[in-house]
Amino acid sequence: MLGTIVAIIVVLLLIVVGFAATRPNTFRVARSASIAAAPDKIYPLIDDFHRWTAWSPYEGLDPNLKRSYGGAASGVGATYAWEGNNKAGAGSMEITAAQAPSKVTIRLEFTKPFAARNTAEFTLVPEGAGTTVTWAVVGPRPLMMKVMGLFVSMDNMLGKDFEKGLASLRTAAEA
Repeated sequence: MLGTIVAIIVVLLLIVVGFAATRPNTFRVARSASIAAAPDKIYPLIDDFHRWTAWSPYEGLDPNLKRSYGGAASGVGATYAWEGNNKAGAGSMEITAAQAPSKVTIRLEFTKPFAARNTAEFTLVPEGAGTTVTWAVVGPRPLMMKVMGLFVSMDNMLGKDFEKGLASLRTAAEA
């Protein structure tokens, strides 16, 4: 009887892992928002890590968050590292491309709670008197992440953070 139960569990695990292995090797999560401000007013809020405290949804996760800035003051070469509680985790970002006032590309590296390397992109497109801002993150999806993705939606999880951040960015830019 015990052997049959173990065999069924092993078969079920193989089915789940096998199905997960067929999922895409990369992921992309993106959200957009309309902001009643010109791109050149919004761009500095993204291009300068010092100004992220005004709008980033991750800044409030740990009141004792340790931050360090390096490299250029803003734009290509600007760096930001953080270390915080379990919610905030730890990691670093570096602006790798900046095309004022339309696009910022960031290398994003997490070290806690798990290691991951992704790319974040902000694009700003003028729309009438305002701007459509899109915040996207793309990265590899290793097997364990594919398995987790069968049960937890990364799009829903990160998407909510991006929506909150874009709403705060709107407030900061329209002030």
